[in-house]
Amino acid sequence: MPGNSQRRGAVRKSKKGPSVGSGGQRRQALEGRGPTPKAVDRPKHKANKLANAAAKRSGSDTGSATRGTVRRDPKRTKASSEIVAGRNAVVEALRAEVPVTTMYVAGRLESDDRVREALKTATERGIPILETPRGELDRLTDGAVHQGLALQVPPYEYAHPSELVDPQSRGIPLIVALDGITDPRNLGAIIRSVAAFGGHGVVVPARRSVGMTASAWKTSAGAAARIRVAQATNLTRALEDYRKAGYFVIGLDMEGDVELPELDLADQPLVVVVGSEGKGLSRLVRETCDQIVSVPMSSAVESLNAGIATGVTLYEIARQRRG
Repeated sequence: MPGNSQRRGAVRKSKKGPSVGSGGQRRQALEGRGPTPKAVDRPKHKANKLANAAAKRSGSDTGSATRGTVRRDPKRTKASSEIVAGRNAVVEALRAEVPVTTMYVAGRLESDDRVREALKTATERGIPILETPRGELDRLTDGAVHQGLALQVPPYEYAHPSELVDPQSRGIPLIVALDGITDPRNLGAIIRSVAAFGGHGVVVPARRSVGMTASAWKTSAGAAARIRVAQATNLTRALEDYRKAGYFVIGLDMEGDVELPELDLADQPLVVVVGSEGKGLSRLVRETCDQIVSVPMSSAVESLNAGIATGVTLYEIARQRRG
Protein backbone atom coordinates (compact mmCIF):
# COMPACT_ATOMS: atom_id res chain seq x y z
CA MET A 1 0.00 0.00 0.00
CA PRO A 2 1.20 3.54 -0.63
CA GLY A 3 2.88 5.01 2.43
CA ASN A 4 3.58 1.64 4.05
CA SER A 5 7.28 2.35 3.82
CA GLN A 6 6.77 4.92 6.61
CA ARG A 7 5.16 2.35 8.95
CA ARG A 8 7.15 1.59 12.12
CA GLY A 9 9.12 -1.62 11.70
CA ALA A 10 9.14 -1.48 7.93
CA VAL A 11 12.45 -1.78 6.09
CA ARG A 12 13.15 0.79 3.45
CA LYS A 13 14.77 -0.81 0.41
CA SER A 14 17.45 1.03 -1.44
CA LYS A 15 20.30 0.29 -3.76
CA LYS A 16 22.48 -0.52 -0.76
CA GLY A 17 20.07 -3.12 0.51
CA PRO A 18 18.22 -3.20 3.82
CA SER A 19 19.42 -0.72 6.45
CA VAL A 20 20.98 -2.08 9.60
CA GLY A 21 18.57 -2.12 12.52
CA SER A 22 19.36 -0.68 15.97
CA GLY A 23 17.95 -3.51 18.05
CA GLY A 24 21.32 -4.72 19.25
CA GLN A 25 22.45 -1.25 20.23
CA ARG A 26 19.25 -0.71 22.23
CA ARG A 27 19.67 -4.02 24.00
CA GLN A 28 23.16 -2.95 25.06
CA ALA A 29 21.86 0.40 26.30
CA LEU A 30 19.17 -1.32 28.35
CA GLU A 31 21.77 -3.44 30.11
CA GLY A 32 23.01 -0.21 31.76
CA ARG A 33 25.80 -0.08 34.32
CA GLY A 34 24.39 -2.41 36.90
CA PRO A 35 21.90 -1.76 39.77
CA THR A 36 21.31 1.82 40.92
CA PRO A 37 23.43 2.56 44.04
CA LYS A 38 21.60 3.29 47.28
CA ALA A 39 21.18 6.97 48.12
CA VAL A 40 23.62 6.69 51.01
CA ASP A 41 26.31 5.41 48.60
CA ARG A 42 25.97 8.23 46.06
CA PRO A 43 28.71 10.83 46.74
CA LYS A 44 26.59 13.86 45.85
CA HIS A 45 23.36 12.71 47.52
CA LYS A 46 22.14 14.37 50.74
CA ALA A 47 21.87 10.98 52.48
CA ASN A 48 25.55 10.30 51.79
CA LYS A 49 26.59 13.67 53.24
CA LEU A 50 24.49 13.11 56.36
CA ALA A 51 25.97 9.64 56.85
CA ASN A 52 29.51 10.99 56.52
CA ALA A 53 28.78 13.78 59.02
CA ALA A 54 27.33 11.27 61.50
CA ALA A 55 30.38 9.04 61.09
CA LYS A 56 32.69 11.97 61.82
CA ARG A 57 30.70 12.88 64.95
CA SER A 58 30.76 9.34 66.31
CA GLY A 59 34.44 9.01 65.50
CA SER A 60 35.38 12.17 67.35
CA ASP A 61 33.33 11.31 70.47
CA THR A 62 34.69 7.88 71.36
CA GLY A 63 35.21 8.51 75.09
CA SER A 64 32.61 7.40 77.60
CA ALA A 65 31.32 9.54 80.46
CA THR A 66 33.48 9.32 83.57
CA ARG A 67 33.08 10.64 87.09
CA GLY A 68 33.05 14.42 86.96
CA THR A 69 31.71 14.62 83.40
CA VAL A 70 28.24 14.55 81.90
CA ARG A 71 27.59 13.09 78.46
CA ARG A 72 26.11 15.57 76.01
CA ASP A 73 23.25 14.76 73.69
CA PRO A 74 23.61 16.54 70.31
CA LYS A 75 19.83 16.93 70.02
CA ARG A 76 18.49 20.12 71.60
CA THR A 77 14.76 20.31 71.85
CA LYS A 78 12.86 23.56 71.59
CA ALA A 79 9.25 24.24 72.53
CA SER A 80 6.87 25.82 70.06
CA SER A 81 5.83 29.47 70.29
CA GLU A 82 2.70 30.25 72.31
CA ILE A 83 -0.12 32.76 72.07
CA VAL A 84 -1.50 34.32 75.27
CA ALA A 85 -5.00 35.69 74.67
CA GLY A 86 -7.38 37.79 76.74
CA ARG A 87 -6.97 41.09 78.61
CA ASN A 88 -6.39 39.63 82.08
CA ALA A 89 -3.99 36.97 80.80
CA VAL A 90 -2.03 39.52 78.77
CA VAL A 91 -1.70 41.94 81.71
CA GLU A 92 -0.65 39.14 84.09
CA ALA A 93 1.95 37.85 81.62
CA LEU A 94 3.40 41.33 81.18
CA ARG A 95 3.50 41.90 84.95
CA ALA A 96 5.35 38.58 85.37
CA GLU A 97 7.85 39.69 82.71
CA VAL A 98 7.12 36.70 80.50
CA PRO A 99 9.32 36.99 77.38
CA VAL A 100 7.21 38.43 74.56
CA THR A 101 8.08 39.03 70.90
CA THR A 102 4.87 40.80 69.76
CA MET A 103 1.66 42.24 71.19
CA TYR A 104 -1.41 42.16 68.93
CA VAL A 105 -4.15 44.74 69.38
CA ALA A 106 -7.45 44.59 67.53
CA GLY A 107 -8.39 47.61 65.44
CA ARG A 108 -10.86 50.07 66.99
CA LEU A 109 -10.39 48.45 70.39
CA GLU A 110 -12.48 49.88 73.21
CA SER A 111 -9.94 50.83 75.87
CA ASP A 112 -10.10 50.13 79.60
CA ASP A 113 -7.57 50.03 82.46
CA ARG A 114 -6.20 46.63 81.38
CA VAL A 115 -5.68 47.74 77.79
CA ARG A 116 -3.98 50.95 78.89
CA GLU A 117 -1.67 49.06 81.27
CA ALA A 118 -0.80 46.50 78.59
CA LEU A 119 0.04 49.19 76.05
CA LYS A 120 2.08 51.16 78.59
CA THR A 121 4.05 48.12 79.73
CA ALA A 122 4.68 46.88 76.19
CA THR A 123 5.91 50.34 75.17
CA GLU A 124 8.25 50.58 78.17
CA ARG A 125 9.69 47.12 77.44
CA GLY A 126 10.12 47.87 73.75
CA ILE A 127 7.72 45.13 72.65
CA PRO A 128 6.44 45.63 69.07
CA ILE A 129 2.70 46.44 69.03
CA LEU A 130 0.76 45.45 65.92
CA GLU A 131 -2.77 46.63 65.17
CA THR A 132 -4.49 43.57 63.75
CA PRO A 133 -7.91 43.01 62.13
CA ARG A 134 -10.20 41.02 64.39
CA GLY A 135 -10.49 38.23 61.83
CA GLU A 136 -6.73 37.81 61.77
CA LEU A 137 -6.61 37.93 65.58
CA ASP A 138 -9.26 35.20 65.71
CA ARG A 139 -7.04 33.08 63.49
CA LEU A 140 -3.87 33.77 65.49
CA THR A 141 -5.56 32.84 68.77
CA ASP A 142 -7.28 29.79 67.26
CA GLY A 143 -10.73 31.12 68.15
CA ALA A 144 -9.95 31.90 71.80
CA VAL A 145 -11.73 34.74 73.60
CA HIS A 146 -8.97 37.32 73.09
CA GLN A 147 -10.97 40.51 73.89
CA GLY A 148 -8.82 42.36 71.37
CA LEU A 149 -5.45 41.62 73.04
CA ALA A 150 -2.90 38.84 72.52
CA LEU A 151 0.81 38.21 73.07
CA GLN A 152 3.20 35.97 71.19
CA VAL A 153 5.61 34.16 73.51
CA PRO A 154 8.75 32.84 71.77
CA PRO A 155 9.94 29.23 72.09
CA TYR A 156 11.84 28.64 75.33
CA GLU A 157 15.55 27.96 74.85
CA TYR A 158 16.21 24.94 77.06
CA ALA A 159 19.65 24.22 78.46
CA HIS A 160 21.25 20.80 78.15
CA PRO A 161 21.26 18.85 81.46
CA SER A 162 25.07 18.91 81.48
CA GLU A 163 25.03 22.72 81.45
CA LEU A 164 23.54 22.73 84.95
CA VAL A 165 26.80 21.25 86.25
CA ASP A 166 28.77 24.41 86.93
CA PRO A 167 31.82 24.20 89.22
CA GLN A 168 31.72 28.01 89.56
CA SER A 169 28.20 28.12 90.99
CA ARG A 170 27.71 29.12 94.62
CA GLY A 171 27.00 26.58 97.32
CA ILE A 172 26.61 22.82 97.14
CA PRO A 173 25.08 21.78 93.80
CA LEU A 174 21.32 21.18 93.90
CA ILE A 175 19.18 20.26 90.90
CA VAL A 176 15.51 19.24 90.72
CA ALA A 177 14.32 16.80 88.05
CA LEU A 178 10.66 16.22 87.19
CA ASP A 179 9.29 12.80 86.29
CA GLY A 180 5.82 12.85 84.77
CA ILE A 181 4.79 16.34 85.92
CA THR A 182 2.30 17.77 83.40
CA ASP A 183 0.85 20.84 85.15
CA PRO A 184 2.74 24.05 84.18
CA ARG A 185 1.71 25.65 87.50
CA ASN A 186 3.59 22.90 89.35
CA LEU A 187 6.65 23.58 87.20
CA GLY A 188 6.42 27.31 87.94
CA ALA A 189 6.05 26.69 91.69
CA ILE A 190 9.03 24.30 91.67
CA ILE A 191 11.20 26.83 89.83
CA ARG A 192 10.24 29.41 92.46
CA SER A 193 11.23 27.03 95.28
CA VAL A 194 14.51 26.16 93.57
CA ALA A 195 15.36 29.87 93.41
CA ALA A 196 14.29 30.47 97.02
CA PHE A 197 16.35 27.63 98.52
CA GLY A 198 19.60 27.95 96.58
CA GLY A 199 19.02 25.44 93.78
CA HIS A 200 20.87 25.61 90.48
CA GLY A 201 18.42 24.33 87.88
CA VAL A 202 15.47 22.17 86.87
CA VAL A 203 15.40 19.26 84.42
CA VAL A 204 12.27 18.20 82.54
CA PRO A 205 11.90 15.27 80.10
CA ALA A 206 11.37 16.09 76.44
CA ARG A 207 8.28 13.86 76.16
CA ARG A 208 5.12 13.38 78.21
CA SER A 209 6.07 16.25 80.48
CA VAL A 210 5.28 19.87 81.15
CA GLY A 211 7.30 22.52 79.34
CA MET A 212 8.08 26.18 79.90
CA THR A 213 4.79 27.79 78.97
CA ALA A 214 3.54 31.28 79.78
CA SER A 215 1.60 29.76 82.69
CA ALA A 216 4.80 28.28 84.16
CA TRP A 217 6.53 31.65 83.75
CA LYS A 218 3.72 33.45 85.59
CA THR A 219 3.60 30.95 88.47
CA SER A 220 7.36 31.21 88.96
CA ALA A 221 6.86 34.89 89.88
CA GLY A 222 9.96 35.97 87.99
CA ALA A 223 12.20 33.11 89.20
CA ALA A 224 12.22 31.59 85.70
CA ALA A 225 14.40 34.49 84.59
CA ARG A 226 17.10 33.36 87.07
CA ILE A 227 16.80 29.56 87.17
CA ARG A 228 17.75 27.58 84.08
CA VAL A 229 15.48 24.81 82.85
CA ALA A 230 17.11 21.94 80.96
CA GLN A 231 15.38 19.36 78.79
CA ALA A 232 16.48 15.72 78.72
CA THR A 233 15.67 13.40 75.84
CA ASN A 234 16.06 10.49 78.29
CA LEU A 235 15.61 11.34 81.97
CA THR A 236 17.03 8.06 83.29
CA ARG A 237 20.21 8.51 81.25
CA ALA A 238 20.52 12.12 82.43
CA LEU A 239 20.26 10.97 86.06
CA GLU A 240 22.91 8.32 85.47
CA ASP A 241 25.19 10.99 84.01
CA TYR A 242 24.66 13.18 87.07
CA ARG A 243 25.68 10.26 89.28
CA LYS A 244 28.85 9.83 87.23
CA ALA A 245 29.50 13.54 87.75
CA GLY A 246 29.46 13.02 91.53
CA TYR A 247 25.81 13.78 92.38
CA PHE A 248 23.57 11.69 94.61
CA VAL A 249 20.07 11.16 93.19
CA ILE A 250 17.18 11.06 95.66
CA GLY A 251 13.55 10.47 94.71
CA LEU A 252 10.46 11.75 96.51
CA ASP A 253 7.83 9.11 97.15
CA MET A 254 5.22 8.32 99.80
CA GLU A 255 6.86 4.96 100.50
CA GLY A 256 10.43 6.12 101.00
CA ASP A 257 13.43 4.40 102.53
CA VAL A 258 13.83 7.32 104.94
CA GLU A 259 11.69 10.21 106.11
CA LEU A 260 12.83 13.70 105.20
CA PRO A 261 14.26 14.83 108.59
CA GLU A 262 16.55 11.77 108.57
CA LEU A 263 18.05 12.57 105.17
CA ASP A 264 21.82 12.28 105.61
CA LEU A 265 22.79 13.31 102.05
CA ALA A 266 21.80 16.97 102.31
CA ASP A 267 25.42 18.13 102.43
CA GLN A 268 26.25 16.32 99.18
CA PRO A 269 25.68 17.43 95.55
CA LEU A 270 22.07 16.41 94.99
CA VAL A 271 19.51 15.79 92.28
CA VAL A 272 16.01 15.66 93.76
CA VAL A 273 13.56 13.77 91.53
CA VAL A 274 9.87 14.59 91.88
CA GLY A 275 7.22 12.26 90.45
CA SER A 276 3.63 12.99 89.53
CA GLU A 277 1.05 13.24 92.29
CA GLY A 278 -0.91 10.27 90.92
CA LYS A 279 1.67 7.77 89.60
CA GLY A 280 4.74 8.85 91.53
CA LEU A 281 8.16 7.91 90.19
CA SER A 282 8.42 5.71 87.11
CA ARG A 283 10.11 2.32 87.57
CA LEU A 284 13.36 3.09 85.73
CA VAL A 285 13.76 6.45 87.44
CA ARG A 286 13.10 4.90 90.84
CA GLU A 287 15.74 2.23 90.21
CA THR A 288 18.25 4.95 89.29
CA CYS A 289 17.83 6.80 92.60
CA ASP A 290 20.38 6.30 95.39
CA GLN A 291 17.70 6.83 98.01
CA ILE A 292 13.92 7.24 98.16
CA VAL A 293 12.73 9.90 100.60
CA SER A 294 9.23 10.51 101.92
CA VAL A 295 7.76 13.63 103.48
CA PRO A 296 6.14 12.83 106.87
CA MET A 297 2.46 13.72 106.84
CA SER A 298 -0.70 13.27 108.86
CA SER A 299 -2.54 10.06 108.00
CA ALA A 300 -5.52 12.17 107.01
CA VAL A 301 -3.61 13.45 103.96
CA GLU A 302 -2.94 10.94 101.20
CA SER A 303 -0.40 12.93 99.21
CA LEU A 304 1.02 16.39 98.63
CA ASN A 305 0.90 18.45 95.50
CA ALA A 306 4.22 18.03 93.61
CA GLY A 307 5.05 21.72 93.97
CA ILE A 308 4.41 21.73 97.72
CA ALA A 309 6.34 18.48 98.31
CA THR A 310 9.32 19.92 96.43
CA GLY A 311 9.21 23.15 98.41
CA VAL A 312 9.15 21.27 101.75
CA THR A 313 12.05 19.04 100.67
CA LEU A 314 14.20 21.91 99.41
CA TYR A 315 13.57 23.84 102.63
CA GLU A 316 14.79 20.90 104.73
CA ILE A 317 17.89 20.46 102.55
CA ALA A 318 18.68 24.18 102.83
CA ARG A 319 18.13 24.08 106.61
CA GLN A 320 20.52 21.14 107.05
CA ARG A 321 23.13 22.78 104.82
CA ARG A 322 23.03 25.97 106.86
CA GLY A 323 23.31 24.02 110.11
